Amino acid sequence: MLPPIQHSVLERFLRYVQIDTQSDPHSKTFPSTEKQKDLGRVLAQELQAIGASDAHMDEHGYVYATLPATVDKPVPVICFCSHMDTSPDSSGTHVKPIVHPNYDGRDLVLPDDPTVVIRLKDHPNLAEQMGNDIVTASGLTLLGADNKAGVAEIMDAAQYLLQHPEIPHGKIRILFTPDEEVGRGVEKVDLQKLGADFGYTIDGENLGAFEDETFSADAATLILHGVSAHPGFAKGKMESALKIAGDVLARLPKDRLTPEAVAGRDGFIHPVNMEGIAEKVVIHFIIRDFTDEGLAAHEAFLHQLVEEVMQHYPNSRFELQFHEQYRNMKKVLDQHPQVSEFALEAIRRAGIEPIASSIRGGTDGSRLSFMGLPCPNIFAGEHAFHSKQEWVSVQDMEKAVETIVHLAMIWAE
Repeated sequence: MLPPIQHSVLERFLRYVQIDTQSDPHSKTFPSTEKQKDLGRVLAQELQAIGASDAHMDEHGYVYATLPATVDKPVPVICFCSHMDTSPDSSGTHVKPIVHPNYDGRDLVLPDDPTVVIRLKDHPNLAEQMGNDIVTASGLTLLGADNKAGVAEIMDAAQYLLQHPEIPHGKIRILFTPDEEVGRGVEKVDLQKLGADFGYTIDGENLGAFEDETFSADAATLILHGVSAHPGFAKGKMESALKIAGDVLARLPKDRLTPEAVAGRDGFIHPVNMEGIAEKVVIHFIIRDFTDEGLAAHEAFLHQLVEEVMQHYPNSRFELQFHEQYRNMKKVLDQHPQVSEFALEAIRRAGIEPIASSIRGGTDGSRLSFMGLPCPNIFAGEHAFHSKQEWVSVQDMEKAVETIVHLAMIWAE
């Protein structure tokens, strides 16, 4: 029986989301924004204050800390990891968190922009939150529960474990990362310094969710070289790269292979950015599938589609380049089944029925797994992330804290 947890997770979360840590996909620096270090400094100081004496933030913005083992026997070193940055998709400046107590199914009208309304019919997961306390932003920004809920949960669990050295656990390492939202979250992490055998990201959605499988992911860059000419004298000469780009995008399927038409284990080809003029256009795509074979098939499909379009523009040419982003972490985690088994048992001990699923996206855990740190993902309670309708349940965050504590204990058993 665990001693009661005097939770600090809500108080921490409300403070952390007010620190702007939005990352920038166009930045060439690391981290991509210096303001991410503002939260990193706060976390390092708070970790030291609660007894993690080695807590520090390095020059790249990573926060490292140790919870010493409370048992004498050898136990694998476990890492709990969350990212500090918030998505570039919606403003993270001047976040004003609001706690809506005792949710009863009503519409949550956000006061700073009453056109932003969180409705039960649009967010069916709210049906499971009756009587719980819901945290939202005010309508002008995202909330930042992705992933400051995870950060606050790890901090609350760390404080509890440090306050209760009678709870048996091995050495625990804490890692807070920048730039996860722009795909660079573990680019400069020092795994040797981290010194962990296995890890868990705390960055999931529904209460009880556990994920040990992600998309495999590539990026694609399509460069279209058209033929420019003065529009008054362009007959028989001009082949506008802008129109070629329009033809390429128009030929992409609308009922399959596109994010708005697929779910479950179906992958997609998704154009995310386009820029250019009549002479030259660059289109950036992301390509996703749960298998490497599916990923290769999608890339072959895109290549063939572009070749067919280019037949109508004989004086133009194209370049299509593919770049690996990350791979399905299940390949690694299947070699270490206890990592997943212990997480599922920890969720059960917190009084929750686990929900094992796949992530239609990526986490730091994907890349960490292939870097040598097997690292599945555990729920943090965040919902509607990357949007002004983002919300999180206080009670779900508290259950995530309990899960972390139980997981630490299970590894020591």
